[in-house]
Amino acid sequence: MDNTNSRFCLICDELEQESHLAEDIRIDREKCCNCGGCVGVCPDDALVLMDTELKVNIEKCTLCRHCLLFCPVEAIEIGAGDSPPHQPETDIIHTDVVVVGAGPAGSICAKYLAQSGVDVLVVEKKQEIGVPKRCAEAVDFSVFQKVAIEPHPLWMIHRLYKAILHAPNENCVKFGALTQMESGCIIERKVFEKHLAKDAICAGARYWLKTTALRVLKEKDDVYGVVVGHMGVEKTIMAQITVAADGVDSKIAKSAGMDTINPLNSYMSCFQYEMAGLSNIDEEAIHLYYGSTIAPGGYLWIFPKGNSLANVGVGINVLKSQDKSAKHHLDSFIGNHPIIFKGASPVEINSGGVPVHQTLETLACNGLMIIGDAAQLVNPVTGGGIDLAMLSGKLAAEVAVDSLHKNDVSKKSLSTYQNRWELLFGKQLKRMHRLKKFMGNLSDDDFNRLADILSSRNLQDLAEGRFSGFVKLLLKKMPSLAKFAVKFLKSNS
Repeated sequence: MDNTNSRFCLICDELEQESHLAEDIRIDREKCCNCGGCVGVCPDDALVLMDTELKVNIEKCTLCRHCLLFCPVEAIEIGAGDSPPHQPETDIIHTDVVVVGAGPAGSICAKYLAQSGVDVLVVEKKQEIGVPKRCAEAVDFSVFQKVAIEPHPLWMIHRLYKAILHAPNENCVKFGALTQMESGCIIERKVFEKHLAKDAICAGARYWLKTTALRVLKEKDDVYGVVVGHMGVEKTIMAQITVAADGVDSKIAKSAGMDTINPLNSYMSCFQYEMAGLSNIDEEAIHLYYGSTIAPGGYLWIFPKGNSLANVGVGINVLKSQDKSAKHHLDSFIGNHPIIFKGASPVEINSGGVPVHQTLETLACNGLMIIGDAAQLVNPVTGGGIDLAMLSGKLAAEVAVDSLHKNDVSKKSLSTYQNRWELLFGKQLKRMHRLKKFMGNLSDDDFNRLADILSSRNLQDLAEGRFSGFVKLLLKKMPSLAKFAVKFLKSNS
């Protein structure tokens, strides 16, 4: 055989080997925990962990099987295809209530259910509760008493006693908490969510992690559980009540037929750094910055966590941002404020979306309840949702317990949860939506002038949904804006 033919045969053999390897190396993404252990035992340097996802370099892999033998969760296999389909399992799990999502709403709900003797199973798609965080971690201190949580220094890391609102021209308005209970705090959410889960588990709840809820079990209009993928195995969980606590990207409510789509103009695009090394910032206050160039349609925040550490982020309405991302706006702000950020650097990056749309029209149907961000229970002005999530979890649990005792999980019975929610919080949230619409139509000049005339008391009234004093102030100081304000804030109902 001549040299040309030899080289041709060698190339064919290599191509055949690459095709064979591409067919045979398989990583089950639902099992893989991204531990990186396989990378350490690979003699061919064919594995790399990139952005918490394992990648295989087919050109280097020699099928030595070291990774397969090492993997503690059997996520690496030899076989055709990319990822195996869910393997059906004959066992069917029965429980009184299945809660989808182990965030603040889900874990509070699970705790109250378990404390009442209800058999409850919580399924969480992530392999670690609380990670990644998708919020600025600010909470009203008073909510802990409402949901029977004793603050702990491991997760309640900083107290806040005032807020400072910054206008586009850098003028600001300050207002402070009148009492200790009216103050706020910053939590370490990763620790906090684990604490909530611990409380629920100690009360008797069971938790499954790395378990993705695929769809609800439904017959006609009745929901009677969920199908989940648990570490690569499909399982059926039959429950009298299913609680959708799976966050802003809820799939469970959607699979039950609920309209959970967030309109683009009511869905804030958010980007945040947790930063160390900030200076010249009042650490007892949250700082909110407004302006069309700073945060179009939203606001930028600095939430101090103490000792020069802070969550620094921005939420924007992308329809008003002239094709510039939330990250672009935040980076520009940081670059323009060296007095605060000259010696600072990020220690964590977070991003996500916040729904500031109206609460879902329906929070319950036969066998299903929707709580927290999944139900779009968010303060539309601040974007804060932890407080409302926990309160909705408690309220849903109380109604679920009563419905189970009556052996009635119909929409009529479970809708008591929505009726009580509307009675306790509905009017306030509707007021906040009107305030959000009003603020969304203000120009930078309007914000600058408001900063000159607003008092601490005015801001306190606005935050609590009392608008009459604000409108009277505008009639006196800014009559051109008063009629516009009346359009959005005319009713306190």
